[in-house]
Amino acid sequence: MTPNPSIDAVSTYRLTAGSPRVRIADWLAHEGLTATWHTYAGTADVLPTTVARHPLRILRAEASVRRGWPSQVLVLSREASPWSLGEVEETLLHRAERGVYDVDDAIFADRSPIRRAMRIDRKWARMVGAADVVVVGNDHLAEHAAPFARDLRIIPSCIEPGDYLAKTSWDLAAAPRVVWLGSPATEHYLEPLAADLGRLHTRTGARVTLISGPGSNPRLASIDHLVDRVPWSLSTVATALSEADVAIGPLDDTAYARGKCAYKLLQYAATGLPMVASPVGANALALERFDGVAVAAGGDWTEALEAVITESAARREARGRQGIAAVAEHYSFEAWSPHWRAAVLGS
Repeated sequence: MTPNPSIDAVSTYRLTAGSPRVRIADWLAHEGLTATWHTYAGTADVLPTTVARHPLRILRAEASVRRGWPSQVLVLSREASPWSLGEVEETLLHRAERGVYDVDDAIFADRSPIRRAMRIDRKWARMVGAADVVVVGNDHLAEHAAPFARDLRIIPSCIEPGDYLAKTSWDLAAAPRVVWLGSPATEHYLEPLAADLGRLHTRTGARVTLISGPGSNPRLASIDHLVDRVPWSLSTVATALSEADVAIGPLDDTAYARGKCAYKLLQYAATGLPMVASPVGANALALERFDGVAVAAGGDWTEALEAVITESAARREARGRQGIAAVAEHYSFEAWSPHWRAAVLGS
């Protein structure tokens, strides 16, 4: 393999979506590499409602991905076609001189009716088995890939710490500010916390910044009065995070959630934010490294958040500075660059 081979990057999501951006595009930018991108229909997702709005675009995309193309290095994120049973991905990976399958979600555990009907577990086995190298973001994904993979590497999702605005003061705002970073598709993880956040507001005056989609969520209507929404964008997320006092990362303890790669916790840590999160999947180790507070299933989020808010500024600073140091050591592109190049480029 040449030092800088031609690379084809494949995803069903457009580049602003999390997985292809975080797991491939950001890595290519860090390494000074370029790729030819194949993003299916170029939509934000391939949910049935999206497909129904763009039928001709979907048909063209499906025809294109099934024709395929020769590749030196092909990096596949998640899947190449939502309609494939694994045969499309298998063909693309086999045709490449080096076929790399990268995944940061437990797609094998997706229990939606269409995924069950299309046997996503069998598709997972075919995709993993077809790759020369499989790159997963955590131990849970590795456990489920191991029976099928020929060459399995664990590389956590990484960030560029310099892209974030590290806090320089941990004194509280007049009204303490809690922040959550996510998307409309993951706001359901916040719903069980609504009552806890309401009690926290009553006790401390704390407000909640939601960095997500711009639209309101009816299932969070009970806390609308204490929520300030900030539409997510690459140009605004760092500032919005830096203005908070404490960050939250709730997850359900399910097979699907255990496959998540703690990416929002990395962003909190790079900002120097004390954090309270569910110790599920990759979150558990990240919380230990970042001196975060873990709230297990059934735990009291109000008490955990109030404890961080009422502790001394010096203690919050110690948490924040540990997070800044640990994210650079354990989750930065610089720390993992040799491993990524070896996995993807074979060098």
